[in-house]
Amino acid sequence: MLPWFENDRFPLYLAPMAGVTDVIFRHLCKEQGADVMMTEFVSAEGILQRDDRTRHYVDFDDAQRPLGVQLFGSDGVRMGEAARKIIDWKQPDFIDINFGCPVNKVVSKNGGSSLLKDCPLLASVAREVAKAVPIPVTAKMRIGWDSSLVNAIEVARILEDCGMQAIAVHGRTRAQGYTGLADWDVIGQVADAVKIPVIGNGDISSGVDVEIRRAQTNVKGVMIGRAAMANPWVFKEAKHYLATGTHAPHASVEERFNFMRRHCKLAIERNAHMGELPTIRSMRNRLMNYTKSIPGGKWLRQRFSQIGSVMELEDIFAAYLVHQAEHGHDQATHAEESAVESSTEL
Repeated sequence: MLPWFENDRFPLYLAPMAGVTDVIFRHLCKEQGADVMMTEFVSAEGILQRDDRTRHYVDFDDAQRPLGVQLFGSDGVRMGEAARKIIDWKQPDFIDINFGCPVNKVVSKNGGSSLLKDCPLLASVAREVAKAVPIPVTAKMRIGWDSSLVNAIEVARILEDCGMQAIAVHGRTRAQGYTGLADWDVIGQVADAVKIPVIGNGDISSGVDVEIRRAQTNVKGVMIGRAAMANPWVFKEAKHYLATGTHAPHASVEERFNFMRRHCKLAIERNAHMGELPTIRSMRNRLMNYTKSIPGGKWLRQRFSQIGSVMELEDIFAAYLVHQAEHGHDQATHAEESAVESSTEL
């Protein structure tokens, strides 16, 4: 068994998200209590053909361990070669195979969730990668291609037979994308059907959610994705709830700004070759996400949509405090604003 499941541990995974879970964001989420990390997914062919462009996707520091590098592709032998190349570079704790990505540019190349329609090819990919590397191999999948092909149990058994040591199951079909609700009944059925650990993924945004899914299914861990984009403190809050049965206070406005400031400064340091303005521009969506569910979030997002420097961040925070003092939202307004924000989550 993978060591992070031993002694009845119930690990919290940070889901791999393209363009989001880079080395800096993973580091920050680790500090907040995330137990297991994965890199953004990376093309096996990209590793083999243009490693100068793709190598940065597999970068990490030891503080982020246990960490896996996630690969996608449809040629198991080539993926095994790419995995060995990655191990020579960075020695991750495990390799993860992406059988879940719904994005057209991945599916059109017969990668990601497209393999759910071709179980023999899926088996070949899993088997060849597991055979090629000396470290554990895991997989991430969706419950099926669409409502007419929900084959998660069949796929999970195949993956177990092919040497996968854990499976993360996102409770949506490829056709759903990120709409609708995750089907935790199917996730639970998968957890009952295989002997290897199953990690449940989908609609986890609080410690209560984690506790409910742990109590209602045999999953051995949960994976948190989009909720962490707006609330990276969710890992700390979840662990507090699991340990005490009580809700931890939500991150204060000051904590959020300190987090934003640190994220921006780390990004500028890492991307020194780009310069501050392009780096902060690339941070705009992230900063706007961090304002979800706090009073005056709309006011902040308007300003973050044009931010260009850390100094501006400081000025915006100072202006925000004045704005809230002069136009503070009452509880009813805040509740209404939070409801709107919740309905428009990414």
